[in-house]
Amino acid sequence: MGRTLNEFDQNMADLTGKSILITGGTGSFGQKFVRTIISNWDVKRLVIYSRDELKQYEMAQDMRAEMSPENFAKLRFFIGDVRDGPRLRMAMHGINYVVHAAALKHVPIAEYNPMECIKTNLLGAENVIESAISQGVEKVIALSTDKACNPINLYGATKLASDKSFVAANNLVGGPTPRFSVVRYGNVVGSRGSVVPFFRKIAENGKEIPITDMRMTRFWITLQQAVIFVLSNFSLMQGGEIFVPKIPSTKITDLAHVIAPQLPTREIGIRPGEKLHEMMISEDDAYVTVDMGDRYAIEPAFSEYKRTSLKEVYGATPVVDRFSYSSDSNDWWLNNDEMTAMLKVAKV
Repeated sequence: MGRTLNEFDQNMADLTGKSILITGGTGSFGQKFVRTIISNWDVKRLVIYSRDELKQYEMAQDMRAEMSPENFAKLRFFIGDVRDGPRLRMAMHGINYVVHAAALKHVPIAEYNPMECIKTNLLGAENVIESAISQGVEKVIALSTDKACNPINLYGATKLASDKSFVAANNLVGGPTPRFSVVRYGNVVGSRGSVVPFFRKIAENGKEIPITDMRMTRFWITLQQAVIFVLSNFSLMQGGEIFVPKIPSTKITDLAHVIAPQLPTREIGIRPGEKLHEMMISEDDAYVTVDMGDRYAIEPAFSEYKRTSLKEVYGATPVVDRFSYSSDSNDWWLNNDEMTAMLKVAKV
């Protein structure tokens, strides 16, 4: 199509001297986030907040081996769960920016353990909001998912509720800060739980590639793009927006062919809670959605705080009536060569 994968870096905020905290910091996103921050800015400190001591230990060993002693000294590994409000408040003391990446994300496991998903994804979000307000954090960006748009599973429903909480949190603040916004994107190439490593494993010694539905389509973004996109919104956010990147789509059958061209595919049926196509902006949100060039932004439907519209600040244009952003109706599709290049860039 003649388009290239946008790195979203033209709007990058200067993080020099800032103290930053990321929840769920030992995950795929968190590890790429930490490396990106340390490689590009002389931050004051970077707090990795997560509940798994083994993952923190292993991440610390890797970071110590690849970073200079000066850079490694900026990292703080903080054991804690987002369900634990007091611990979270302690971790946010003196923090300028927060990225909330912690979540229970596995769709079938969430269906089987609904209250555990609710405790982390919804009550944990409330703890992040309350802690950020009490500690005087400047800006908070929460990571969301396409599954929060018109959700059909519990995971998506909890993330929709979380998104609503972060948008509304701006109304709870008695001053100009903190400001809260959300970032929503689709599948991350090669992240834990991604279909790409699954297909790769089958390609090594399998006889056929299982496809849930031959019509299925998905949005794709690389891990590095996701990190840069999140960081770029710190400079754009006015508070209450849900930012959505413009990214390409693929058919799952085409992706399977690129990864394992020698294997046939077999349709096995859609799993409970799985969508045929991904949607990141629904028609119902079109009336408050603006086009910012390389991304869309769903602005808050109502706000009781002093907030400037993105149309006024950046000249963003309203989308057309009944607009929606879905992986099957997307105008950007990757061909086989572009998919191969994407997988190479993502190193998967």
